[in-house]
Amino acid sequence: MLVKGFNKEVRSNKVEELQSEFVVIGGGTAGVCAAITAARKGTKTVLVQDRPVLGGNASSEVRLWILGATSHMGNNNRWSREGGVMDEILVENLYRNKEGNAVIFDTVLLEKVLNEENITLLLNTSVYDVSKSSDTKIESVKAFNPQNSTEYVINAPLFCDASGDGIVAFKAGASFRMGAESKEEFGELFAPDKSYGELLGHSMYFYSKTTDKPVKFVAPDFALKDIKKIPRYKAIGKDDKGCRFWWFEYGGEGDTIHDTEEIKYELWKVIYGVWDYIKNSGEFEDVDNMTLEWVGTVPGKRESRRFEGLYMMKQQDVIGQANFDDAIAHGGWAIDLHPAEGVYSELSGCTQWHSKGVYQIPYRSFVSKDIDNLFLAGRIISATHVAFGSTRVMATTGLCAQAVGMAAAVCIENSVKPAEILENGLIKILQNELNLTGQSIPNIPIQTESNLVNSATVTSSSNLNLNEIPFDGEWTNLATSAAQLLPFRANENYKFKVLVKADEDTKIAVQLRTSTASKNYTPEAIYETQSINLKKGEQEIEFEFSTSIPNNQYAFVTFMSNEKVYLKNSNKRYSGVLSVFNGVNKAVSNNGKQTPPDGIGVDTFEFWIPQRRPDGFNIAMEISPAIEAFDSSNIGNGYVRPWGTVNAWSASLEDKNPTLKIEWDSEKELSEIKLFLDPDYDHPLECTLMGHPEEVAPFCVRNYTIKDLNGTILVQKEGNYQTINTWKLDSKIKTKGIIIEAEHPSENVPASIFEIICS
Repeated sequence: MLVKGFNKEVRSNKVEELQSEFVVIGGGTAGVCAAITAARKGTKTVLVQDRPVLGGNASSEVRLWILGATSHMGNNNRWSREGGVMDEILVENLYRNKEGNAVIFDTVLLEKVLNEENITLLLNTSVYDVSKSSDTKIESVKAFNPQNSTEYVINAPLFCDASGDGIVAFKAGASFRMGAESKEEFGELFAPDKSYGELLGHSMYFYSKTTDKPVKFVAPDFALKDIKKIPRYKAIGKDDKGCRFWWFEYGGEGDTIHDTEEIKYELWKVIYGVWDYIKNSGEFEDVDNMTLEWVGTVPGKRESRRFEGLYMMKQQDVIGQANFDDAIAHGGWAIDLHPAEGVYSELSGCTQWHSKGVYQIPYRSFVSKDIDNLFLAGRIISATHVAFGSTRVMATTGLCAQAVGMAAAVCIENSVKPAEILENGLIKILQNELNLTGQSIPNIPIQTESNLVNSATVTSSSNLNLNEIPFDGEWTNLATSAAQLLPFRANENYKFKVLVKADEDTKIAVQLRTSTASKNYTPEAIYETQSINLKKGEQEIEFEFSTSIPNNQYAFVTFMSNEKVYLKNSNKRYSGVLSVFNGVNKAVSNNGKQTPPDGIGVDTFEFWIPQRRPDGFNIAMEISPAIEAFDSSNIGNGYVRPWGTVNAWSASLEDKNPTLKIEWDSEKELSEIKLFLDPDYDHPLECTLMGHPEEVAPFCVRNYTIKDLNGTILVQKEGNYQTINTWKLDSKIKTKGIIIEAEHPSENVPASIFEIICS
């Protein structure tokens, strides 16, 4: 029993002082990925989160899906899903939670953090102050947890502000901006003529469900009474829920930091008014048994402060796909800006302008220009308002924050400040360390000397020679133009045979297309067009392109729309091969073609997008000469996903026991073997609400065995579903080679491996 008498002095809370190497403030996707990445490199890390759960806008408190460069499969960024820890989290969530339950996703994030022995996690803990040892150096941050009435003083040589509003950067005095820059300042044609303070607003969502009996709803007094005050109220559907109501947005005309509570009340007003409209207006059928299941209590913020780093990204970097020597990640979401009035605006809920492909993001945008030991992460990074419209989304912020976590480890190991990674030539080390964890920085492969495989001879029991995509599927109507995306060899003329069915005598136009930029997938370059006469009924057609393409790159064997024609599909799927359609995806402002107004610095081009599984079958065809892009020489080339070509070894489906042999001239000492498998980087893996057709990507090798040349089993794995499999051997071994025996994932999908790292 504890009894305390009156104390005339003010009592003090319990104070706990922590010493660490790296402190991450903010436990959203960015903070989580930064902390995990640093911790796995041995850096002692404190992760401070002011909420009871991790994930920020992706958590069960807000319930926004995680998206990035894949953009709901609605753009031309093929195989662009973010890698590394961000991919690991999304793949884990797919395996456990393909239905998209936000509460389960909370547990996935929490487990990932708790499993790292180098992370000290402080939930429910708000950082509120900063101490500096000099004008340009943070010494510690102060935080308070109201749940355990404990104050924390956290000391470290390095800090990362991933807090969303930038509380640490702000308190430390770092330069920041709010609102939009003028067109003149950075030459951004999409920027306004004059700068202004309006911002993207906050959003809140609700979930509903149907019960087995009628449920009444009496709206609270504060609920919106006149639904017509929402100009787009007719877009409201009774079965819509969660972040499909992303456009329930408000607050951009005010102060999105200090007015957050007022913004929250206005959004509650909207939500309960909308539900009253659904339940009680008489405009909707079959709503008697419906009830509210959940309403958000924490608004999801889009924009507040943006802090100035060593470089500020701008519109031209996104749309022009600029190259940077210090690139550490990629982006690919559209430049996505919203009207400041939000839900009350007469305008569309967003304006999205896409680039033709992914773009690089430089390390300098994550290093404060004012505070020597401060990294920036999340939506507060150094970018203009226009560029921020693309870099702000969660999968992109998670990918970028991995670079911050790795940079912190490089700084600790080399006793340097964040900016000195550039000055001391350590950027190449940072880039390679990131790529070894699956970062896939565009145009920057894993360094050859990092991998013992590059001094070995690699052979395989078979290689996929794609001379046929078998004719064993259903028919697809050609109401929408379709194309088979294939990795062509330069200066090769290809001949094709396809099976078509026509409702009447007609014609079909076939085209050979590629992207002007060899690593893009926007087929704006039309090399050749042929018109082929069809008779009514089923028939084979053959065509040969007399034109060849000048580079090894993906080409589009394109069939232009004719609703009277059907193409035969195939049930076979292959890594790095898919079909695309000149289709529509209104979720990301894709109406088949991007047609921006003149003078805003955005390109006009068509969208050619895949269909989601279980749809999205390849077009059946015979191909001559065979496409030979899947051989074992891809192992060790430094790329761990399709980029310009397949970059994977794939076995023949006829090979019942596919094997890869890696053999050295002399014994090598191995301590680690790492396999990079295929998680289908084209699929967005939205973490919540949408759901997915399978719990494991169909291309992922599930079962394999690794042996030495004497047949001794080093590794045996069954039931794999993750992208990167890292095996640290119990003790170093000396061997002249290893053999990987891989099972085909299914009868319709051959075994594929992108990369094997031996060290």
